[in-house]
Amino acid sequence: MEKKLAEYKCDTNEAIKLKLVRFPEDIEDESMTFNPEYSHQIFGDEEVAFGYKGLKILLYYSAGNLSNMFRVEYSSKVDDKFDLVQPDDVENKIRELIPSGFCCGSDDFISLLEKEVNFKPMGTVVHTYTVHNEEAGEDITYQIYKADMTCPGFREYHERLQTFLMWFIETASYIDVDDEKWDYFLVFEKYNKDGATLYATVGYMTVYNYYVYPDKTRPRVSQMLVLPPFQGEGHGAQLLETVHRYYVSASNILDITAEDPSENFVRLRDFVLVKLCQNLPCFSLEKLLCGFSQEMVTEAQEKLKINKKHARRVYEILRLRATDMSDSEKAKAYRLDVKKRLVGPYKKNQREMAKMKQCLRPEELTNQMNQIDLNTQHEQLEESYQQLVEEYRRIVERLAQA
Repeated sequence: MEKKLAEYKCDTNEAIKLKLVRFPEDIEDESMTFNPEYSHQIFGDEEVAFGYKGLKILLYYSAGNLSNMFRVEYSSKVDDKFDLVQPDDVENKIRELIPSGFCCGSDDFISLLEKEVNFKPMGTVVHTYTVHNEEAGEDITYQIYKADMTCPGFREYHERLQTFLMWFIETASYIDVDDEKWDYFLVFEKYNKDGATLYATVGYMTVYNYYVYPDKTRPRVSQMLVLPPFQGEGHGAQLLETVHRYYVSASNILDITAEDPSENFVRLRDFVLVKLCQNLPCFSLEKLLCGFSQEMVTEAQEKLKINKKHARRVYEILRLRATDMSDSEKAKAYRLDVKKRLVGPYKKNQREMAKMKQCLRPEELTNQMNQIDLNTQHEQLEESYQQLVEEYRRIVERLAQA
């Protein structure tokens, strides 16, 4: 019985089929389908749906307005012969996630696609850029809009847009859209269909404006997502740089931060901030080789709203670019300079050890000494340094291609 029941378990990350649809023929084009990275918030930590064979959860979005077609398909389902075993209510789980107004049939969805010509992005254009598409042999135009909940139709559109978070951000949660301190930045692709200009949703970012005493604001990036069909094309960098430039122009902004940034976001931010800072006088070649300075902190903060911690990383990346690492003396100077920052937590451990010597009994002290082995700390420090330099090199290479 257990073996038979196991046949009715489906990996929900594979079963869920997502798609952004522009044309009726896209509905049947399986090459346009993409899967979620996560489904644990809907289907539990194991990311499994029980009770079906050949399960397909089709969740399609019209490319611009994000109108939904949703239906569940399967080849077989558990029935009465399995005593007291019920299949998971897959359909209801998805219905709880997506807003009402979706359709279930292809014909109804095609009718919704015909209305896409009426969809226009909400808010104000803050940046326009192009990306060359090798396959199409032409430049594609993209626009970034800033919107808020006062824009007609935006609240309903955002309800549909935010559903993507559950599939692609591990710890995603929905924000309180009634809080007026939220700003929304959205990326759209412009494309042509039967001679008309239409818009396709590419990605978005939410930013919360925190109050800082006495009269400043600290914008904090909360959520950022570029949809999978558009990833790897540079849209994340365009979006983050645009948002940064938007806030830099305001006199009441203290600095710009991010909430619990992922490793990928930190790499993206490093690239964008270095790109913004590289032409500042304080980061000139001569000044980079003199070490990190208060001038760098001040100028980065005043001109680009970058805090001290981020300015230090910018300095280290630009100094690496300016350093001939094949010269052993120059490489050593760079290594010592970076390790001087990295060693902070280890020095804290040493200070704690000095305190322990004064208040712990000998046997307790020996136990703590075993946990804080200096050789291990030196190895960890070197490993941290090598990993950091490897990340920095990738950013330097990307800057050379930008």
